[in-house]
Order: sequence, then C-alpha cells, then structure tokens
Amino acid sequence: MQSLDKKNHTAVSEFILLGFSSESQVRMVLFTFFLLLYLITLLGNGLIVSLIYLDSHLHTPMYFFLSILSLVDMSYVTTTVPQMLVNMIYPRKTISWGACLAQMFIFLVLGIAECVLYAIMAYDRYVAICFPLHYSILMNRSVCIKMVILCWSISIAGALIYTIFTMRLPYCGPYKINHFFCEVPAVLKLACADTSFNDKLDFILGFILLLVPLSLILASYVRIFASILRIRSTQGRLKSFSTCASHVTVVTMFYGPAMIMYMRPGSWYDPERDKKLALFYNVVSAFLNPIIYSLRNKDVKGAFLKVLGNKKTAR
Repeated sequence: MQSLDKKNHTAVSEFILLGFSSESQVRMVLFTFFLLLYLITLLGNGLIVSLIYLDSHLHTPMYFFLSILSLVDMSYVTTTVPQMLVNMIYPRKTISWGACLAQMFIFLVLGIAECVLYAIMAYDRYVAICFPLHYSILMNRSVCIKMVILCWSISIAGALIYTIFTMRLPYCGPYKINHFFCEVPAVLKLACADTSFNDKLDFILGFILLLVPLSLILASYVRIFASILRIRSTQGRLKSFSTCASHVTVVTMFYGPAMIMYMRPGSWYDPERDKKLALFYNVVSAFLNPIIYSLRNKDVKGAFLKVLGNKKTAR
C-alpha cells in the first residue's frame, strides 16, 4: 500500500484550481473587480514606497518598516491574484505541481513576514510613545536591520515547515483544489492519507507564528494606551490615539481571518468560507494598508504634496 501511495504521489503533475463561480458573466464581473483592486493595491503600496524613498523626512524606523510592509503587500497579492485572474478567463484552470509548491511557499513566507512585521511595528510605536527620549538609541539603524533579518529568517523557516509537511503527503486524486490558489488547508483536503499530524503541526505553528506576535502586539498597545492616558495635552492624546488606531485596525483585519484559517481543526473545513477569509487577509488587507496608513498620516500626505510641488516647479 505504501509503494502504491508513493507511485500515485510521484504521478501528480498538476492540480485544478476551481476558484469562484463557473458562470461566465459572474466570472467577468469578478475579473474586472479583482483586476482593479489588484492595480490599485500595487499603485497605493508602490506610492508609499516611492514617497518614503524620495523624502528624507520619512527616513525613520517607522517608515522604514512601513515601506517593507508595502513591498510585502505588493508581493503578497502578486503571488495569488494574477493566477486567479488568468483562471477566470481561460477554461483550463490548471497549475503544475511545481508551481503549486512554489506558490504555497512564497505565499507562506510573505504571510508570516507580515505577521512578524506587525509585531515589530507595534514595538516601534511602543518605544516611540513610552520611551521618546531613548527612541533613537533603542531603534537605531543596526537594530532595525537586525529586526528585518530576524523577520525573514522566521518567515522562511516557518514556510519551509508548512510546505514540506504538506507536499510530502501522497495525493491520489481527484486533483481539484476548491480554492483560487494553493493554500495549505485546501491542498491537505486532497491528500489520500491521515492528516491528523498536519492538523496538530498547523495548530502549533499557528500558535507560534500568529498568537505569539499577536500577544506581543497586544502587550505593546496596553502599555501604549496607558502612556497615552497620562498625556496632559488633549491634542497630544488624540494624535497618539490616531497613530495607534490605524495599526490596530490593520492588525485586526489580518490576524482574525488568518487565525480562523490556520488554527481551526481540519473537520471545520468549509471551502466557500475559506476562500472569502483568504481574500480578506490576502487581497483586502493589502489594498487597505496604504489607505489606512497614508490618508490618516500628515507626514505621508506632506511628502506627496512636496513631490507634486517639485514636479510642477520642474515644468
């Protein structure tokens, strides 16, 4: 039986991504909607990266991490959305075994990086608000670079564990993934083997990669809010609350659906709900990040107006 499983596993050459509705009219509406959403996401995040690079006033730890978050978001949606758009147009919705493996790994690396980045950004705000006089020392260039290296190290290690333990299982058909990309829970449903070990592993990894960063974020913001309440100036309190509120909003949008997806028992699998959840923490959060961080941020708006002013002067 084991040899048969291995034979079937090695015979897998491609999967079929079922995606969303099979009706042509619905597919075209969804294609137009997600194409616009994707282009706006790239434009918004690309604009933030460009402004931070061009304006020396934004060369601070907070904006350094924000620029990395924007780059991660652009890469994050590019891992899944173009494949989804192609599958909405062409009737053949296949993805090769190798491409599915690569998509799963890259998606996980970027998703885990986003989790860790949110925690780093929360710590940055904690130091800025609770220890303003020591901020330049505690968050110097060397510390920021080490944090980013740690972020990517954790992301790659976590993604490797997820991917290896998912793709090592035998897949004996049918090879139809009821999702719009190769995500771990959807792919595991096709395995013709006991996946209880994977369920336990996914829960443990979810605890380490989701709950631990979330706990650090919550701990940081408890201290932040306590410090804000001690600020005598009403204007100062409002400004601090405004800065923190944007971060809390983004964190809630991302962590909620991700925890439901990766920390629930395998028996709770619901493909239609999972597709909506994946859209939320993959596409919607990446779309909203630049809006939340830029529209409520005077520094970013000032940098944008400055760039526009320089262009008009040059003309």
